[in-house]
Amino acid sequence: MKKIIQIARLELSLLFYSPIAWLMLLILFVQMSMGFTPKLPELVRGQGFSGLTERLYMSIDYAGVLSAILDKLYLYIPLITMGIISRETSSGSIKLLYSSPVKLNQVVYGKFTAMLVYNLMIIGVIALFVLIGAIYIPHFDYPHILVALFAIYLMLNAFAAIGIFVSSLTTYQAVAAISTFLALGFMNYIGTVGQGIDFIRDLTHSLSMPSRTARMLAGLLNSRDVIYYFVISGMFLAFTITKLELERLSKTVFQQVIRYGLILAIGLTATYVSSRQQMIGYYDATATKQNTISKNTQEILRKMGDEPVEMTEYINGLEDSYNQATPKQRIADIARWEPYLRFKPNIKLKWVYYYDSIPGLTVQLKQQKVSFNYYVMFMSNLLKLDLRKFLTPAEIKKRINLEGENARVVMQLKYKGKTTFLRTFSPDTYFWPKEAETGAALKRLMVNAPKVVFATDGYQRGMDKVGDRDYKTLTNTKLSRGSMINQGFDVDSVSLERGEIPAGIAALVIADPKVAFSQAALTKLRKYISEGGNLMIAGETGKQGVVNPLLDSLGVKMLEGTLVQESKDYANDLVAPNLAAGAIAMTPELQPFYLQKWVVSMPGAAALSYDPKGPFVVHPLLTTNAESSWLKNGKLVLDSAAAVFDARAGDQKGSFPTALMLTRNRNNKEQRIMVSGDADFLSNAELSRLNMTTINAGFALGIFKWFAYGEFPIDTSRPDRKDNATTLTKGSVKTIQIFYYGVIPGAIFLLGMVTLIRRKRK
Repeated sequence: MKKIIQIARLELSLLFYSPIAWLMLLILFVQMSMGFTPKLPELVRGQGFSGLTERLYMSIDYAGVLSAILDKLYLYIPLITMGIISRETSSGSIKLLYSSPVKLNQVVYGKFTAMLVYNLMIIGVIALFVLIGAIYIPHFDYPHILVALFAIYLMLNAFAAIGIFVSSLTTYQAVAAISTFLALGFMNYIGTVGQGIDFIRDLTHSLSMPSRTARMLAGLLNSRDVIYYFVISGMFLAFTITKLELERLSKTVFQQVIRYGLILAIGLTATYVSSRQQMIGYYDATATKQNTISKNTQEILRKMGDEPVEMTEYINGLEDSYNQATPKQRIADIARWEPYLRFKPNIKLKWVYYYDSIPGLTVQLKQQKVSFNYYVMFMSNLLKLDLRKFLTPAEIKKRINLEGENARVVMQLKYKGKTTFLRTFSPDTYFWPKEAETGAALKRLMVNAPKVVFATDGYQRGMDKVGDRDYKTLTNTKLSRGSMINQGFDVDSVSLERGEIPAGIAALVIADPKVAFSQAALTKLRKYISEGGNLMIAGETGKQGVVNPLLDSLGVKMLEGTLVQESKDYANDLVAPNLAAGAIAMTPELQPFYLQKWVVSMPGAAALSYDPKGPFVVHPLLTTNAESSWLKNGKLVLDSAAAVFDARAGDQKGSFPTALMLTRNRNNKEQRIMVSGDADFLSNAELSRLNMTTINAGFALGIFKWFAYGEFPIDTSRPDRKDNATTLTKGSVKTIQIFYYGVIPGAIFLLGMVTLIRRKRK
């Protein structure tokens, strides 16, 4: 060890008595400063950013300083390592090393130790930019940034080991530098080669270095990638020692190949074993554990036990979603499943490519008088599809029934013989399912999905209709992430007049009945309520006479008249009640929205009243603003003058509930009923409203989660990030700019110049 340290000290002195080492540090600092410092004034102007540690340093979208420099670091190492061995060879001093009592492995390890120290100096230069965040960002995410710096250091060391080996192959330093550039460039970009071919894709991805660092840059430290960098460094150092030893010994080509092959085999074996999912250890360094699935999803996977889960992804080559799931994107697809594989390694991933008709295509082909086969050949040539790798329409239909899935990319999950679909979404800022949808699909494989049934009598709102007043967006839109069928629910409909209310359902929904139910239907409904069934009744103004007979036994009443809210921008009958405390009791996830005073849009709502001594415990879910709204008596006319409060006409000021939750114990469980004075708040139009910030969708799913006793949707929420503000001021930014544009680079330059001048004098 003493000799290794002595060699490392000598190598460092040679390194820093040349201008190249100082120049590399200076260029690195200036390059990072030009990308980082201009972002600081923006932080002073706006303090509403979220996750500043990640945003400033790791974010790819925001060009974080670490992610931006990651793909350029390989440019700095070759000029440092180019002479580390070749200098000895070209000057002849290598012969002295051969004859000295110093072992060759000590020489190589000493030179590599010198590079470890130099790489630490590179990390020190990078840390100067981290220092700004540590000083000016309260709640700075230190573990995340430390893992990121550690990952970069590992990559630099691997680069250095490769550079040392290349330097041992030639006596010319310029050739060594160019060759190292090529080798590191190859390792830097090899991960993009052959991504459309299974074997080549897996091989090239395993050789890609920056992709591994990028994973750890996100804050997820894992043993697979750490061991990979140690193995790469060890392999190339072993190659270097072998190269130098073989120059002293007379060995046949076969013996040399065996020596190198053995080193390579040991390295690949270690890499392969450490990359098996069962062997990987993880540490999520982020403050909110954003790289780790939530506790709820972890519990779902734990309850699945040792039984495998099969994920089969079906991709139609003729549909636009194919572009999101081509074979070239397989690595990214696997990466999306890694958070789940971390807790359940026996999830089997499969991909099936096929071609089949897409919605609306048959009509278009008939209009153009073109056959489907002709269209397939035309599109395959246009998209360069090898149809031999795609199942035909007949073959895919024998394997699975995908009717109703819009011919899009869809995943089928299978567990213990039970299957469910996991869908992709459009239009959506993120095409793939997120943890909420994936967790819901996994849980559906273990439990009976809660079924919500919608009554169809009396011209009620339809769960399968796309009209503004209907409910398809909420309940049954397969392309919508927030739709109930994608959050774990089953939905169905029933006629109270002609059918029977199904047993075991999560809730019955009666939305906007326009005609009175018959006595037979009322009898069925009252029996359902008396037996403890969960129920949602949503009425509309003008229909109090239809709805109140349904509410009599509940101790609730829809008041006559229409709620009015003063507004400069909206119609007076558009009421925007706030979440009440009862909403938090119903769904705790709504608490942040309650504290921020979010509203639910309700056009044409009626006020509700209830008997506190009735058969149910009642809590308001939504209440109107007493200062800006009132209950208008009589008919509300909107097409003339603005509505005006008139106490003489019977108008009533005050805060009125527009939605209530009712509970009582019945048949050894809590019966849950929700009553609303408006049916539009669940409608397609209100869930898509863009001219007002509302919580309609979240409130709607909260209601059905309450009906499902918390089973669905899956709660995947995480704590809010705390590093959301800075203490930067205009003055401090100016000071930082002076230091990072002038003082620090000047200090590096002067330190290098002084060192070189002193060396020259000696």
